[in-house]
Amino acid sequence: MCQAEQTILVQGRALRPSDLAQISQLVVAHPDWSRWRLSRELAAEWNWRNPAGQLKDMAARSLLVKLAQRGWIPLPARRQTPTNRMRARRIAPQFLDSRPLAAPFGELGPLEVHEVSRDGERREILAAALAEFHYLGYRSSVGENLQYLITQGGSRVLAGLLFGSAAWKCSARDRFIGWNPEARERNLALLSNNQRLLILPWVRVQGLGSWILGRVLRRLSSDWQAKYGHGIALLETFVERDRFRGTLYQASNWQRIGSTQGRTRQDRYTTLSVPVKDIYLYPLVRNFRKILTDAIP
Repeated sequence: MCQAEQTILVQGRALRPSDLAQISQLVVAHPDWSRWRLSRELAAEWNWRNPAGQLKDMAARSLLVKLAQRGWIPLPARRQTPTNRMRARRIAPQFLDSRPLAAPFGELGPLEVHEVSRDGERREILAAALAEFHYLGYRSSVGENLQYLITQGGSRVLAGLLFGSAAWKCSARDRFIGWNPEARERNLALLSNNQRLLILPWVRVQGLGSWILGRVLRRLSSDWQAKYGHGIALLETFVERDRFRGTLYQASNWQRIGSTQGRTRQDRYTTLSVPVKDIYLYPLVRNFRKILTDAIP
């Protein structure tokens, strides 16, 4: 790759030539290992863990793929070809009551919020609902995430939400926070993106969306703490302007702070056009700026 002292930043991690040599030696010494095994071993050797102590093997796997794509390390061929299982998924009828529901909010009876990211059956229901009924579809979640199902009477599914990793860069958001690149790199995990919000199409209950957001946001940081060992200071979401007006987020006191430029991060020559999205933020703590701009260990 080059100069002896040169350092590169990949997957949020600073790498020296000695690190690349270590990775190459690991691959060459174990030609029978899969990419999964290599990523687990690399994360263990580096003691690369999240605050809850879990190995960051998915981050290590992404790092290996990016280095191989740049031609800096060898990497064994992928052993399994990913399949888009979500397109073929359908929700079993016994798990989904699709009768029209149009009633005053006060007549719904008891509603429950379930965090389902570690509940196999409910997680599958949410994934299938998002894949079938959300306009963006859904495949799978990568990285830190929380997933919620909202049910009526403990069983009838009304809605679902997905929170995942925040965008690496977002000019309007980054100006609003006021952090520099060092602070962003260190503290980005303290942000989360509301990547999906779905109220099932046959559910028409005024006020339900605001109730759902309020209940989930009150518990989200503590749920994140329990799962990953750290809380969340600020939430973001991106609302496609030509499709939605952001009414639910506005009614729930999210703050619109700007919009995207209608480009993707792969658009080096400003020729790719994608929908413009309004950017909404919601602080979960009052001193979120102080927390997020602190780059000191």
